[in-house]
Amino acid sequence: MRSVPEAAAVGAAGAVVAGTLGLVGGPAWAFPMAAVGGINGALAGWCRVYDWRHPTGPLAFALDSSWALLTTTAGLFAHTVAGVSADPQYAPELSERRNRHVYRNGFRPRKGFAITLGNVVSGAGDVSNPRRARLVTDHEDVHVWQARWLGPLYPVAYGGFALVGALAGVATWVLRRVRRRPGKPPAPLGRTVEACAYYLNPLEYWAYCRDDHWPPHGMVEGLGPQRPLVRSLAAVRAGRARRAATR
Repeated sequence: MRSVPEAAAVGAAGAVVAGTLGLVGGPAWAFPMAAVGGINGALAGWCRVYDWRHPTGPLAFALDSSWALLTTTAGLFAHTVAGVSADPQYAPELSERRNRHVYRNGFRPRKGFAITLGNVVSGAGDVSNPRRARLVTDHEDVHVWQARWLGPLYPVAYGGFALVGALAGVATWVLRRVRRRPGKPPAPLGRTVEACAYYLNPLEYWAYCRDDHWPPHGMVEGLGPQRPLVRSLAAVRAGRARRAATR
């Protein structure tokens, strides 16, 4: 479903919220910030993304148009890549009233991996497959909300953890190579660095745990925690269902 009235209303509201925030930093910031807020709102309204009947919808809109405007800008980049792609395959079944946009293809720098920029999930793949659909709802959506809550700190935190993790991965590989047991070579350097920089990134660790997918297949044996940090969203939903059934 597409909605012109909602696109106009949410676009105007997004421009006002973001532009007003921009005035705090000076008039030079007001127009570009209003443009980002307006475009994001128009796209979200056109695709009926925000769930206005639930508190999460207005909250998502408010954060996307203010505190998380930087990551919202990154989301517009993902929209642009999808727009010029031959077959982006927007997924309305995982987008409408879900407070996010989902593309089956679109921006996909690594084959087989989905990526989230702001409120846009790209590279979701065949979401008719339950596992791929759950990847969106239980993993990538965690990143959507991480970006909203952390706002401009999100790319700094994610990139900082990745850099420190990469350095730790190199050091770990060297130490394991020096101390290796006969007949048991250490994991390759690339896998070790990826494990430390990506999988052990706290923001990814949290998302993989929420997806009930820890430890992931790409982890190197003996690195990092072996147990989830938090309950999976599947377990949370099952618990709610049991409580509802006993009422």
